[in-house]
Amino acid sequence: MFWHKEEEHKNSFLMKNQVTSIYKQAERFAEITKKSIISGNIVRAKKCLALAERLFINGSIETKNAISNVYVFSVSSFMEVRHCNISHLFPQTLKAEYIKQINASGV
Repeated sequence: MFWHKEEEHKNSFLMKNQVTSIYKQAERFAEITKKSIISGNIVRAKKCLALAERLFINGSIETKNAISNVYVFSVSSFMEVRHCNISHLFPQTLKAEYIKQINASGV
């Protein structure tokens, strides 16, 4: 009985760790995308955005949340601060997610 509770706790910890890791990965991925934009490597930035789009469409709920809440938010905020036009960079689904965030924030 005790072993079962310990195993449950361990699984809960691993799940929590995995979700944290997904968010950290989304953060690092956003940094790579932003560095590509800063360096003028738009081809690489578009490839990153396309991959993020595929992850958002095909990923688990945790992956979708990480892409939306960390990646899209980070990249779009960065682009706004730098007055970049995102309309031609963001793939369709990520662009829709970005617009949802803008509308939800009331900006």
